[in-house]
This record gives sequence, C-alpha cells and structure tokens, in this order.
Amino acid sequence: MRLTVHTDYALRLLMLLAMEPAQRHTIEEVAARYAISRNHLMKVTQTLVQAGFVSSLRGRGGGLSLQRAPADIRLGDIVRATEDGFALVECFNDQRNHCVITPVCGLRGPLEEALQAFLKVLDSYSLADLLRSPAGVRRLKALLGN
Repeated sequence: MRLTVHTDYALRLLMLLAMEPAQRHTIEEVAARYAISRNHLMKVTQTLVQAGFVSSLRGRGGGLSLQRAPADIRLGDIVRATEDGFALVECFNDQRNHCVITPVCGLRGPLEEALQAFLKVLDSYSLADLLRSPAGVRRLKALLGN
C-alpha cells in the first residue's frame, strides 16, 4: 500500500504543529521549512481543518495550530481523513469493478484483512507518540531550521 503525497504532507504538518505547540505556523513557513509545494500544502491544510485536526486563524498573528492535543490524534484517523479511499485492487470499488474472476477470487479477503491490520496499527499510535524522544525532536528541529 502506498500513501499519497497529500497524506505525507498532512503527517509532516501535524508533526510540526505538535512539536511547536506554542507557535502558530503559516503555510508559507511550513512549506519553506519542509521544502514542499505551498499550493499542495494549502489543500492539505484545508482537509485537516475540515477534519478537525487543525485550526486556522487569519490575519496578523494568525496561522495554524493543532485543534486537539497530540495524544488525542490517532495516526489512523489522519490517514482515513486524507486518503481518497482504500481500493487496493479493482474489486474493492463496486462501481468500477470489471474483474471477471471476482465471483470466485480468494484475493479480496486477505487484502481486506491486511488493510484492516494496517489501519489497526496506525490506530495504536498518536501524534504524541511520534515525538516522544527528546533527542529525536531536537534532531527534527535542527533539520527544519529551528
């Protein structure tokens, strides 16, 4: 399974907001620190605001911050909110399934089980878990120019 760039950027943004909770961060600043597309990050931010992970304040002194505590944000919830779907193979999408072996295929069951296991593992971690190591946070801040 491969996560989209949208999800990748969402996870990066949320990690930064969790790592520096006393600051509000602008999209321009985050894009520059991560060396990623500002336009794409704007779309990611919109998704995260709509999903209730991030709050956005406009104007002077505005910016982005977490809407909930990092310990209350599960990685599985982030992935579910940012991925379009989890159609690993054609038969996962009933409207677009044209596979002729679907009625007798035994592949869908194991793939569905694997997907659920993947999401279960992500559900067992919070955003706070990603930042538990003080040494790791120091290295991350150094890489991001702070």
